[in-house]
Formats: sequence, structure tokens, C-alpha cells
Amino acid sequence: MTVRQPLESVARLPGRAADRILLCTTREGGAWTAVLVITALFSTAAQILFPAFLGKALDSALDGGTGVSGWVTGCLVIVVAMAAADALFELAAGASAARGTALLRRSMLGTLVSWTGPGTPRTGAGDLVSRLVGSAAEAGGVAAVLVRAAVSVVPAAGSVVALWLIDPWLAGTFLLGLPAVVLLLRAFTRRISDVSTRYQETQGRLASALLEALSGRRTIAAAGTADAELRRVLRELPELNRLGHGMWQAQTQAVGRTALLTPLLEIAVLSVAGFALAAGRITVGEMLAAAQYVAIGSGLGMTTMLLGRLARARAGAERVRGVLAQPVLEYGDRRLAPGPGRLELRDVRVAAGGERVLDGVDLTVPGGACMALVGASGSGKSLLAAVAGRLADPDAGDVALDGTPLRRLTHHDLRSAVGYAFERPVLFGETLGDAVARGTGRAAVHVPAERIVRAARAADVDAFVRRLPAEYRTPLAEASLSGGEVQRIGLARAFAHSGRLLILDDATSSLDTVTEHRISQVLTGTLRDRTRIIVAHRAATAARADGVVWLDGGRVRRVGPHHELWRSEPEYRQVFRSEGGLGEGADGEGVLGREADGEGALGRGSDREGALGEGAFSEGAFRDGALGEGVFRDGAFRGGAFRDGAAGPQDEAFEKELP
Repeated sequence: MTVRQPLESVARLPGRAADRILLCTTREGGAWTAVLVITALFSTAAQILFPAFLGKALDSALDGGTGVSGWVTGCLVIVVAMAAADALFELAAGASAARGTALLRRSMLGTLVSWTGPGTPRTGAGDLVSRLVGSAAEAGGVAAVLVRAAVSVVPAAGSVVALWLIDPWLAGTFLLGLPAVVLLLRAFTRRISDVSTRYQETQGRLASALLEALSGRRTIAAAGTADAELRRVLRELPELNRLGHGMWQAQTQAVGRTALLTPLLEIAVLSVAGFALAAGRITVGEMLAAAQYVAIGSGLGMTTMLLGRLARARAGAERVRGVLAQPVLEYGDRRLAPGPGRLELRDVRVAAGGERVLDGVDLTVPGGACMALVGASGSGKSLLAAVAGRLADPDAGDVALDGTPLRRLTHHDLRSAVGYAFERPVLFGETLGDAVARGTGRAAVHVPAERIVRAARAADVDAFVRRLPAEYRTPLAEASLSGGEVQRIGLARAFAHSGRLLILDDATSSLDTVTEHRISQVLTGTLRDRTRIIVAHRAATAARADGVVWLDGGRVRRVGPHHELWRSEPEYRQVFRSEGGLGEGADGEGVLGREADGEGALGRGSDREGALGEGAFSEGAFRDGALGEGVFRDGAFRGGAFRDGAAGPQDEAFEKELP
């Protein structure tokens, strides 16, 4: 099965995609669009009939009043009918605009949350919001504009026919001035379309700059660059002002030319009508009707306004198309067979920004294994993590879970099988409990409380939540969370997921060493029932995994245990030095064992008389002194100091080693 957003296929077709989007939006109005057409036609027909009835009423009055009351009554009925039709039209216009705008926003949002590919969409967040809010609204209300614009041809045609019935010379005179009307409208449409498009694009750039400034307000305050940032955000205002004036100027010029053209056309027709009246070919009432029909047929004011609105709607549809054209994942119809979670990547290749980020990656992760992805910045770790769980599709190659290609899996089976935790998780839901429960795909009210608490404990966040007055019922908006606490709740959400593959993309980077150690114990203990892929920047994290996948230049350079790579590959050790990821357990045996730096764990003279002052780490400060010999020697903290909790009464290592 392929999951598509309502307008995705339309937006991807070659040619005039924006026009097709407008047509789809118009059809979305359903019965309300039909009401628009009927009421518009009814109102237009009444508008055409009114001058004829008015002329007949005048002629009847001039002839002695015979039948005048009937024609006057007819005029009143027509006026009331036009008012009722216009009121119903406005009601239908609002309803169809609401449905059309909802369709566009739903399609755009669905495309954005399903977006795939390396990195993020090139369009800024502020511009995307501008498209969702402003552009969708402009395009969503197109049904009423299209109907009015299409029906606006009827009065002109009807006026020509009515003038012909009154006197063919009147119709001929009117048609001679019609090309000037058409040229005027064409020039206006071209100008207003271009200006409207650029106006909306400028609005999007302004919104992007504003959102960037709001997101980085602490950095701006710390750097003291508020004035410079204000100028950067507002630098689009002059252009926005210029384009706004351009739209008004185009409108004003069109109206001004209309104000000149319409009277000239009326004078020409009425001059001919005067000769016809003198010759006895038409009556006084028919001359009055002819004047009305000229005004109706050459009434460019409404047409100009409709063309302006149509130009803005089309510009909005073009910006909507830019969002809908983003690549999205398409799912298959295969079910995932039972299995241990064996992950296979075969000749996976991904390019981004014109460069090959992953180049021929072949990798097999046994079911239930815990593998760390290690590599220098830009080596493709996060992209490989995204491809492994199909947050992005490779340009070439295939990824399979328990023998089934991920592309062929249904949306439900794929997302039920793969869980994720990220470096900067975004929390969803109403409460903290809801944020954790979302890992199951459901709200907290539909998830057993024990499951939520168990996941929170595994992520070492339960104690923090318990200290809050409302505990797991604390609203997210009212919870003051640090970066580490947000990251732990994100981990809890991933742990609540019951899939067979768990992928952590640098999901412990904001945690302190003790908390990371506890969570590592969970990953290598409680969660051994699933396959785990961990993007690791710290040597200690890699040391605790079953194996390491070392990425270099978008390729798998080597796969093996951390301690073997550490001892045999100097460049592997350099990865952690450049990433700042050296810590306890870096070499799998001690802080930096004796092989790590040749002198021991920051041993003799490692910083003597250096940046930390004379003797700060000299003469074995950690060897026989403050923490005693061997405290860090055989693991993170030998003797189980942090095995079951945070340095509690069971910490015999400290009791034995401290003097």
C-alpha cells in the first residue's frame, strides 16, 4: 500500500501544477461549490434582466401607466432575488474556502511530517509556516473567485446580446471598444500575478528570519547583537513595502483606466442610441436599458478585483506546490515476519548536496546485537542511522529487516518494528506521561501506567518526574526541563516502544557520565531482547557495545570490538580525540589505560606545570592519592560503585580504596 497525501500526485505532475491544485481545491468544496455556481448564475441572470424590466417600466409610464405596476413589481422581485443570491453565495464561499484551505494545510502538513531525504528541507521553518497559514488561505478560497471570474463573462456576453436585440448598431459600437477592455485586463493580470508571487515570497523570508531570531534569542542576548539581529529580521520590510505599493499601484492604474474607458464606451453607445431614438428605431426605455447594459458589459471594477484575487490565489498555490513537491516515503504492502531483528544494508549509497555521503555501505547486524556507529564528524553516522530505520531512503542499495526490504513493509509494520531516540528530541503530548507513552503510538490514557513508569525508570527520569507535584500528569508546557531531562524523556519514549530494532542517534550526548552509565547498563541488559544501533561520540559508549561499525568517508572501514580497534588503529583513537569523546572506559579497560597515552591514566607528569597548575595531575594524582589505586582500572567504576544506582551504600569500591 502506498500512502499519499491528497494533492501529492497532482503537485508532482509536469506542467501547470499550481492550476491543477486550484482545481482540486475548488472540487473539494463539493456541494458548496455547486451552490456557488448556481447562485452566481442566478444573480448574473437577474442582473441582465433588470435593465430590461426597468426600461419596460419607464416606457409603460410614458405610455400612460398601462402595466407599469407589473414591471415595477418585477424590478423589485429581481432586486430581492439578487440580494438573496448574493447572501447565499457569500455563505457558500466561506464554507468552500474553509474546506479548500483545510485540504491544502492537511496535505502540506502530511507531506512535511513524511518528508524524507538527508538533512532538512531547504525551505526555512518560518517560510513553511507562512505557506501553511498565508499561502494556503489565499489558494483555499479560490472556488468563489473562480466561479465569479468565470461567470463575469456572462454579463458581457449578455449585454452584447441585449444590445443587439435593442438595435444591432448599439451592439456593434460596444464591440468596437471591447478589445481595449481585454488588453487592459490582460496587462493588469500579468503585472499583479508577478507582484503577488514576489510579495508572498518576501513574506516567507521575513517569517523565516523572525523565527530564527526567536529560536536563538538567548544566544543573541549573550552576544549582545540584538540591534544587528533586529536589522537582519527587518531588512525585508523595504522590499515588502515596495511590493505592497506595487500591488496597489497596479490596482489603482487599472481602476483609473477603467474609469476613463467605461465613460467613453458609454458615450459612444449612447450617441448611437440617440440617433436611433431620433429615428424612431428604439424607445426611451430601451435607450435607458442600453445605457445600463453598456455599464454592465464594460464594468471592469469587479473583474479587476477578481483577477487580482485570482493572481494571489495562484501565487499561493505555487507556494503550496513547492511544499507538496518535497519527497515523501511511500510504503509497501508486505507484513513483517517474526524474527530477532537482523538488520542488513546492501551496497547503500546516499548523496546530499551533490556529494556522496554514504558510498557502498555493506553491513549486517545480528538480531539482538548492540552495535555502535563511530566516525569523525561528517562520516555519515546519523544518515546511516536514518537509513537503517527508514527515516530516509537510500539513492541506491537496499535495507532489510529480518529478510524483508524496508521499502516493501506497510507503514504500521515498519513503525511498529523500529524505535528511535534523538540527540534533540521534540516532546509531544499533553503531559510528561503522554510524552513517554507516545513511544507506543498511543496517548497515555490508552497505555498502562506501569509501562510508562518502567520506561521512565530505564531512562533514569522517573525520580525527576516523581519530584513534580503532578508527577506524570504534569503538563508539558509547565514542566521546566533541562536539555538532559528532555533527552532522558526522549529515551524513555524510545524504551516504551516495543519494536525489535532500537536506534539511538547520539541520544545520550547531553547526559552526565553517571546517568549515561546507568542507561548504558539498560541498553546492554534489559533491552537485550532487541537489536540496538547507537551513534556514539564517546569512547565509553562504544566500549560497552557488542561491536563497533567504524565509518570513514561514507564507507565502513572496519567492524569489530572496541578494544581491538582501540589497540590496533591509531586513527580510530583519533576519532574520539577529535570528537572530545575520551572518558572512563575509553579503551575498554580503564580511563585511558597504559596503552592509551603511554604513561597511564593521565599519569606521571601528564599535566605537570601545565594548564592546570603545578602538580595538578603530576606524580600520579589519581594513582595512589585521592581516589586510590585501581578505582578506575577495570571498568567505569570498579566493584559495582555505579552498578545498581548512584553511588549508594553498596559502593564498597570507595570504602576499600579511599584512605
